[in-house]
Amino acid sequence: MKESILVMEDDLNIQELIVEFLRAEGYNVDFANDGLEGIQLFKQKEYNLVLLDIMMPNLDGYSVCKMIRKSSSIPIIFLTALDEESDQLKGFNLECDDYITKPFSFNLLIQRVKAVLRRGKYTTSGEVLTFDKLSLDLNTYSLNLEDNNIELTLKEFNILKTLIEKHPQVITREGLLDSIWGYDYYGDMRIVDAHIKNIRKKIKLPYIKTVKGIGYTLEKDTEAVE
Repeated sequence: MKESILVMEDDLNIQELIVEFLRAEGYNVDFANDGLEGIQLFKQKEYNLVLLDIMMPNLDGYSVCKMIRKSSSIPIIFLTALDEESDQLKGFNLECDDYITKPFSFNLLIQRVKAVLRRGKYTTSGEVLTFDKLSLDLNTYSLNLEDNNIELTLKEFNILKTLIEKHPQVITREGLLDSIWGYDYYGDMRIVDAHIKNIRKKIKLPYIKTVKGIGYTLEKDTEAVE
């Protein structure tokens, strides 16, 4: 069964093209013209991905993302004309999975959608990765810390998975971009830093150490460097 995608876009011409391209690929697609309508749809049905404009009437994309993240780790891709670095970092700080600026290639959009959905498919091995008090279940994509389940986005989960798998190696930002994003990324590499910041905030333990000018590694019982 094909995945279901919710598109929130107030430009009707762009919305129509996005929906047309996605349906041509076999996806089930619902769409909304503003954030409020989109949130109502999101609460009514199960989706595998949300494509989200930022500048929308009634409720902007940033607010929609915040509302969704309160209850779900569903992949979210921002599609927006806001191309400043600060806008992109804000999006990633709100735990989006990707950020695409307009104008964009629809063929490239389809590939990015496929990449995000591919990363969302769970493994069936039942394997669990552990690091000190952290346990990552690769079957359910869940993080357990001292019997408490911690919600992570797919990118956050995969970043932590990579750090645990490669421990005690230092993983460069370029390496994380290549392995987690899965395609050539031409934006600011500080999107990795934004995701790391979110992970640190969630686990509340100083496991992730910044190696200045290089990247990140995991260490037990040490102070993490911002």
